[in-house]
Amino acid sequence: MNVGHGNVVVAEQIVAIVALDSLPVKRLIENAKRSTKLIDATNGRRTRAVIVTESDHLILSSLEPATLAQRLASDRGPAE
Repeated sequence: MNVGHGNVVVAEQIVAIVALDSLPVKRLIENAKRSTKLIDATNGRRTRAVIVTESDHLILSSLEPATLAQRLASDRGPAE
């Protein structure tokens, strides 16, 4: 799945896509920084969404969560 600016994530590894507007999400980011599990895919732009993976990595994206959710749905195909 394209997360913006030429960066791609394996769609099957995504657990959640969340907005950056809550304090618990900001704490998750700080913890991921300390444990070296943070990947910044914003290319210096403002972070708008955080992608949580099965391996507990956090990926920062400058795309809106709704945009990422649409891309994820199209990559995964119709629900069974």
